[in-house]
Amino acid sequence: MATRSEVVHCYGQLAAGVALMAELARSKEWGRLPALEAQCAAIVERLKLLVPLEALEPGQFEEALRLIERIRVDQDEVCGLVKPQIEQLISRMGYLHQQRTLGKAYGPPH
Repeated sequence: MATRSEVVHCYGQLAAGVALMAELARSKEWGRLPALEAQCAAIVERLKLLVPLEALEPGQFEEALRLIERIRVDQDEVCGLVKPQIEQLISRMGYLHQQRTLGKAYGPPH
């Protein structure tokens, strides 16, 4: 079984990872996000498996809550920055699909 400090440590790692994702999204470094998101997902899976032997001490509990709030804020920022990029990508893919369909029907544009 895990110790209580491992739970707080995992939340700290997750907070750092999500903060880096927010920084990368602000810098429009989209290519680095998938690997980092996978690392964060692995930490979340680890947190799901951790079962402390006893409840967190008040200081640890407060630290965990602080980290969770930081994660939430950074995650909201990442979503806000990534969502328009995904919508733009979907739009471009739709346009390309339409062009390909027209090309099949009428031949390539001149």
